[in-house]
This record gives sequence, structure tokens and C-alpha cells, in this order.
Amino acid sequence: MPLLYYWRGDNYRDDLDRGAAYHLNQGNPALHDIAIGDSLWAFTRREDGAYVLAAELVAKALTRNPPGYRYGPFRLWGDLARSRYFRGEGQRDITSLIRTLAITAKGDQLGRAFQGNAAVRRISQADDSILRWHAATLPLEPRARLLPEERLEALLQSGDERAVADLFQQAPCGIAEAPRRYLLTEAVTRNRQYVDELRELYLGRCQLCQWSPRSIYSTDLCEGHHLRWLGRGGEDSRSNMVLLCPNHHRAVHRLDAPFDWGVMGFKFGVSMHPLELLCHELTAAV
Repeated sequence: MPLLYYWRGDNYRDDLDRGAAYHLNQGNPALHDIAIGDSLWAFTRREDGAYVLAAELVAKALTRNPPGYRYGPFRLWGDLARSRYFRGEGQRDITSLIRTLAITAKGDQLGRAFQGNAAVRRISQADDSILRWHAATLPLEPRARLLPEERLEALLQSGDERAVADLFQQAPCGIAEAPRRYLLTEAVTRNRQYVDELRELYLGRCQLCQWSPRSIYSTDLCEGHHLRWLGRGGEDSRSNMVLLCPNHHRAVHRLDAPFDWGVMGFKFGVSMHPLELLCHELTAAV
């Protein structure tokens, strides 16, 4: 079942400035009514008051957030290969288009009909087709481009500041200036510090499979992984990191495996892999 979501303008712009996350949190359980492969269509309000189509997140996984999470217990992850953020500038107002859909959206202000739990609505396949037709010619939002996170993490752990700067030049992304400056300067030092701390805490073992290169080879091979990617606005902090063996680290990135806070583990397709080792506090990413 496809969904329609009203993304408050200030929240949408803030999310883009911090780094497009390609996932959505909600308190309404209707968020998990969507079928994997179906679309969540998000619209928002521009600063000039016009309502425009903001994104299409094609559902890849549905996970839970920890109890008391401020943005709600339900999370939807968009498929990176198929999901899209649309550029709001230049779009025509879609108020009349939204009102043609088979949903209730009364009142002068369209956004007021999508408050609270009503922000997420189930829509029909016919409505999905209408929104898909409208989106066919919309330009994509350049600020939603993502850095190759696997490569970024490797460069940060190596401490090569020049290589990090070169990566930003070669693969432009939508990260705002403040987090960009941080990644180019402080993150190079802090990232290595956090990885060293995790290696000491877990004796160099992978938190997923407990592989122990330190005991086998007398060296550290496990790597730090950010639960919310730095390129998606995640913090470079120990509470946003876990220690993974190279195989699991590659698998998480290549499959974009989401982290489920309900079971404290990664979701690889239909298979759930809980962390076998967890001795430090993890804070849920936005």
C-alpha cells in the first residue's frame, strides 16, 4: 500500500541541510502499512507558501526506534537506488492535485489537514499513479546527493586529510557548510580516536560475529561503522558507531542494511542480525 506524507517545510529544509537521510520516522503505525517496494510520496510547503512534491521514498525496510524516541517508534528506509528527492524551486503549487486524490484534505491551509497522525495517509494505487505521473518531469534535488560513505569512513580512519578533501571534490554532495568543514578537519582526528576506543572496549572483536583478529593475528582489523552515515547527517561520535569486521562492514554498506533499534541489530533483507556484543551506549539517529 503506497502512502502520502506531509513533510513540514522547516523540518524538510533542516533535513536537507544536515544531509538527506533517505529514511523517515513517525509516531503513526500507518507508516508500517506500506509494502516493501511501494512508494511513500512526501510533499512540503516552500517558504513562499506553495505546496510542492518533496520526495519519493521507495520502501526498502521497516524498523523500530527505541522506546521514547522523540520522532516516534516507526521508521521507514528508502531504497537508495530508487528513491528520489525533488527540487522544490520552480515547481508549481500542487494543492489542487492533492485535493483530487481519494483522501480527506479539507480547509484553506492544506498543511492543517495533515497534522499529527494525519501526516501519514494511505493512498490508492490510482493516487500513486497520479503522483508518479506528476513526478515524471520534476528535477532532482542536488542537495540530496550522497557521498560514498564506505570510502569516506576508510579515509577518516586512515587520517588522510588530503584524501578526504579530494573525495569532496570528486563526489560533490548536499552536505551543508558546517558539517562539511567538520568532516574536512576535526572528524579525521576524532574518528580515529573513537575507533581506537571501540577496539579497546571490544578487544578488537566484531560486534556482529565476534571475529577476533587480535587473538588470531595479533593486530586490529575491525573497523568503525556509523549507524547514521556521516553523509546523511550522522554525528561522528562513539554513540553513533559500532565495530564491525571488514566482511560485515562491506555487507552493511553494499546492501545499505538498516539498523533496527527494536532488536539492536542490522536488517539484511528479511534476515535480522542482532549485535552479539554491546557494551557502549548507542543513541538513535534522527
